[in-house]
Amino acid sequence: MSQLKERFVTLLHEKNFVTDQLATVEQKTGVKREYIALGVLGFVGLYLLFGYGAALLCNLIGFAYPAYFSIKAIESSVKEDDTQWLTYWVVYGFFSIVEAFSDIFLFWFPFYYISKCFFLLWCMAPVTWNGAEIMYKRVIRPFFLKHQATMDGVVRDLSAKAKNITENVTKEVVNQALNHEKDQ
Repeated sequence: MSQLKERFVTLLHEKNFVTDQLATVEQKTGVKREYIALGVLGFVGLYLLFGYGAALLCNLIGFAYPAYFSIKAIESSVKEDDTQWLTYWVVYGFFSIVEAFSDIFLFWFPFYYISKCFFLLWCMAPVTWNGAEIMYKRVIRPFFLKHQATMDGVVRDLSAKAKNITENVTKEVVNQALNHEKDQ
């Protein structure tokens, strides 16, 4: 437990925007930044349990941090962070699709949004037992490899249909525009 506390304190003293803000609040209030951070985390946890708009907060947590680090990964020359965040987004997308179909039932489960938030935090955690990597390797990748040929055919068909519709709509718009000019 003391090792976890030390890691938490070390994290709160790293140099970044959030810790700079914590230092300012700590200096102005005289309250240690560890207590401020725990208070904020406690408030967020309680809000996820009982607050109105918990879905929005949970989705922001699952989106904002990964989006920021995905941009940083794109700008870096290291390939591993690109793979880590691409894997996260594949799992996030898969989870979002499953959630879209089951949300009507899941919404009624107590503590759903805090559970979802913990799941997303586990998926983005920089640890060897990262949830996104585990979910990808054990669930998504085997499913994809098994059904890849079928999915490729569906994507090819949908692309052809979308191209066809786009061409037809474009022709119709051009014809309408030309007919409109003739009428005037």
